[in-house]
Amino acid sequence: MSEKYDWIIIGAGPGGYEAAAIASARGESVVLIERDMLGGTCLNRGCIPTKCFCHTAEVASMVAGASEAGVNLSADTIAVDAAAMTARKNAVVAGLREQVAAVISGCTVVSGEARLVKAEGIDESGRRLHAVEVTAPEGALLRFNSANILIATGSEPTILPIPGAELTVTSNELLDLQALPQSVIVIGGGVIGMEFASIFHRLGVEVTVVEFCPEILPALDAEVAKRLRTTMKHRGVDFHVSSRVDSVEAVEGEIKRVHFTEKNRERTAEAEVVLMAVGRRPVIPEGVPEVGIETGRRGIVVDPLMRTSVEGIRAIGDCNGLCQLAHAASAQARLVMGENVDLSVVPSAVFTMPECAMVGLTQAQAEEQNPAVKVGKAFYRANGKACAMAEADGMVKIITERDTDRILGCHIFGTHASDLISEVAVAMSNGLTASDLLHTIHAHPTLPELITAALAAAR
Repeated sequence: MSEKYDWIIIGAGPGGYEAAAIASARGESVVLIERDMLGGTCLNRGCIPTKCFCHTAEVASMVAGASEAGVNLSADTIAVDAAAMTARKNAVVAGLREQVAAVISGCTVVSGEARLVKAEGIDESGRRLHAVEVTAPEGALLRFNSANILIATGSEPTILPIPGAELTVTSNELLDLQALPQSVIVIGGGVIGMEFASIFHRLGVEVTVVEFCPEILPALDAEVAKRLRTTMKHRGVDFHVSSRVDSVEAVEGEIKRVHFTEKNRERTAEAEVVLMAVGRRPVIPEGVPEVGIETGRRGIVVDPLMRTSVEGIRAIGDCNGLCQLAHAASAQARLVMGENVDLSVVPSAVFTMPECAMVGLTQAQAEEQNPAVKVGKAFYRANGKACAMAEADGMVKIITERDTDRILGCHIFGTHASDLISEVAVAMSNGLTASDLLHTIHAHPTLPELITAALAAAR
């Protein structure tokens, strides 16, 4: 049996369900195919679950420092219930999953594994028809036809091809903890690795980070990344940068030993849990090569409008490798559905403690493109609200173009960095200059005053 729809969407993550909701709202028929759970990685094993863990870690940290704020607690020790933390995470995720289901209630949702297959024929508008076969969980084979296919299949954790890799866990498994380990080794100092390193350190776990690059978070401004590493190191996290992991082995009891080479010197570290956090790779559905869709090292190749090499088939989100962020996938979905979306300005955040956030170019990138740039910095320790919050560790850094006053980039290290970055993203996306922001009155005392302070320093 074959059914025809206006849209076939493969993947119900942030990009897929956003596109499905838009198409359905304007009266188009949509079949949305998902092999796992609505919401994709972001909702079920990524953004939201880790933020739930971040909240627990933040509460534990606040309780530990309560006496500094004049609050005396009767308990002598702080005990984190990992099972309760995970149960709360599951409840939050389940509630949000129900909301996703409500948003796409006008769509036909099919559970199963999708495969693109060659199809013959054209629709009533003269467009080439495509086909997708779905193997349902019970084994039934379903077939759907459409002139429009949207691939939004996301990504999955990358595993280093090293001896003992099977002894490691990924973020997927770590989010279902029922008991806290005594120690964790994080292989990879990128966003996922650093967020988990921060969470577990705040929960009282001994944490070691092994990163291949000379600095953690290589996509961020180097100064911001170094400040975060320095802060976390002072708090007790052990870092090994410029280090290549060679193997993992099981030793006594539950302990694993990681062998790595740090600046030509062989080293080892031991822990109960070894987290493999070396990035994510695109998930490419079956049949993509057979129907003629071009792929590359980063994923499915697309043009600026998210069109693949096959007419009528588009790809958004992690599977095209342009930007592995949930909000980027949603923005690409809106672009595909005909909205005017500026994909050149995409803010990002790292939910460590303190947070990091960025938008636009780093200082090194800006200076490489145009030496005539200005850099302004403002420090949390000079901000009244930050000091009152006992969050004086941080910095806002803004890069502007000397001749045009255009904002080229902003990088923030400090509490609520993920919230502060949006103001600069709005300004950049709408062509506002540094002077436009600087001349806008900001409430006092607030953290956004750091933005104007950094702009003033760049004058």
